Amino acid sequence: MRLHGYFRSGAAYRVRIALNLKQLPVEHVFHHLRRGEQLDPAYLTLNPQGLVPALELDDKTVLTQSLSIIEWLDELRPDPPLLPRDMIQRAHVRSFALAIACDTHPIQNLKVLTRLKSMGVEPDRVTEWAAWINAEGLRACEHMITDQPGPFCFGDAPTLADICLVPQLASARRFGVDVGEFARLLQAEEASLSLPAFADAAPACQPDAEP
Repeated sequence: MRLHGYFRSGAAYRVRIALNLKQLPVEHVFHHLRRGEQLDPAYLTLNPQGLVPALELDDKTVLTQSLSIIEWLDELRPDPPLLPRDMIQRAHVRSFALAIACDTHPIQNLKVLTRLKSMGVEPDRVTEWAAWINAEGLRACEHMITDQPGPFCFGDAPTLADICLVPQLASARRFGVDVGEFARLLQAEEASLSLPAFADAAPACQPDAEP
């Protein structure tokens, strides 16, 4: 398999974590988002959205959208499971993941921020916007798991929720958000980053990493 990504992409970060948890080998192909390499015509034939990640399978099938890819990986290799067996808990995990992947991350990603700047919004205001979106989303996520057993988001093993949380906390810090108020999220992050599958997927550990 070939994973098309970028070291700082939160969505690609999620898929790297899932691949590591499943112990599935993959070849990495990098597209520098700030240079617009994701808009190259050759890549657009793989993913018409011009986004990362995209996962090319051995038979040349292409999967896009990080959560869809991760759930496919979970079905391909069920152990360790990334979603609880209990139907209600499974719905809670998906709700948490979607709160990040659909309602927080897309509104502060590079494409949106670049568009805001092109419309004349001052860079400081753009950063302020991204920080606000991150803080609002994480604040909701904190409440969603306050009563859940730890140390991970939903119990004693990582799930799709943790896979989404760790990259988003990294993004929030990049925009200057003080994440200290999110004690429960930080507990889950600490538990996650103690695992090599999470630590090795970090942006700084990728071959295309930049300062």
